[in-house]
Amino acid sequence: MTSPTPPSADGEVLITRTFRAPRQLVWQAWTDRAHLTRWHAPQGCDIHFARFDFRVGGSFHSRISNPSFGDCWCLGTYLEIVPPERLVYTMALADAAGHLIAAKEAGHDPEWPAETTVTLTLTEQADGSTLLKLHQNVKESIARRTGAYPSWLSMFDRLAEDLANL
Repeated sequence: MTSPTPPSADGEVLITRTFRAPRQLVWQAWTDRAHLTRWHAPQGCDIHFARFDFRVGGSFHSRISNPSFGDCWCLGTYLEIVPPERLVYTMALADAAGHLIAAKEAGHDPEWPAETTVTLTLTEQADGSTLLKLHQNVKESIARRTGAYPSWLSMFDRLAEDLANL
């Protein structure tokens, strides 16, 4: 069940969700390209990784295709990897060639930051489930207005379905 928590003091995105799966499996879902391609896009969308180099200092270049809004390309860099409990990476808007672009240039809200950092913390629960905490350093009001916040919720629903099918 998704449990959006009240915004932090600075209003940044914080979402918690418990998954009925072992922490190691949830970790794999976030760190394995094959897993990510099954769920890491909102319902009705798909994701393609042009590049996926999962290591500290490694990067990814991905495209989420949305039939209603077109393609959204992102670049990211993995900053911290602590299996199976913590993952920190950056996300920035890009073009298909992998060049950084401004939000306005990408057709997005001009208040969206040039880069955000996503921090995931996975905690194994006594019943074998996994508590996931996601923090993204963007104002929650902007994330809600742009659709980023509901996109996370949709992706978590897809992740839960994917984990249940494994």
